[in-house]
Amino acid sequence: MSAAGERGIRLLIADDQALVRGALSALLGLEPDIDVVAEVGRGDEVLAAARDAGADVALLDIEMPGIDGIQAAAQLRDHLPGCRVLIVTTFGRPGYLKRAMQAGASGFVVKDTPAAQLADAVRRVHGGFRVVDPGLAAESLAQGDSPLTERETDVLSVARTGASNGEIARILHLSEGTVRNHLSNAIGKTGGRNRADAARIAEQNGWL
Repeated sequence: MSAAGERGIRLLIADDQALVRGALSALLGLEPDIDVVAEVGRGDEVLAAARDAGADVALLDIEMPGIDGIQAAAQLRDHLPGCRVLIVTTFGRPGYLKRAMQAGASGFVVKDTPAAQLADAVRRVHGGFRVVDPGLAAESLAQGDSPLTERETDVLSVARTGASNGEIARILHLSEGTVRNHLSNAIGKTGGRNRADAARIAEQNGWL
C-alpha cells in the first residue's frame, strides 16, 4: 500500500484459482509502492478490468477460462499498451515463454518465485525492463522454436479436444484430407505415437 499522496504501481492480478489470487494480492499488497487495484479469475475479464482500474501492470496466469493469459496479454498490447504484462505461471515451459513474449509480455516468472523477487519483477516490468526466469530463458534458447506450422498448431489444438477429423475440418474450414495431412505432419514432428500423444507433447513444450 503506497503512502498518502503517493501513487503506487497499480497492479491487476489474474488467476483462476481464488486461493492463489488472494495470496498474491496479500503478499504484493504489503509492498509500500504496489497497490493491487483489481483481481479477476478469467482471461476474458482482464482487458476491461485493467482499463477500468487504470492498471499499470497486469500479473497474469497462463491457464484461465475464457481466454488464456497469453491471449489476454495480446489484447492488452493491442488495446491498452500502457499496461505492462508480467506472466506468473506454474507452467514454466519454453514454448510458453516465446509465445508470451510474442504477445507483448514484458516478463515471465514461475509461481515459486520468492515474494520479494516477484515484487521486484513487478517494479522492473513497470520501469520498462524485461524480466525472464533465467533457467527458463536458457532452456528456451536450447530448445529452439516450435517445429509446428501455424496451421498444424491450429489442427492439433482442436484435435486435443477429442474432435474427429470431420469436426476439425468444419471448425477450421478445411477439407478432411488437409486435416489428415496436418495431423500426420504434427505427429511426425513431435515424435508422438498418435494425435493424442502429439498434442500432449506439444502442450508440454508450450507449443499449443
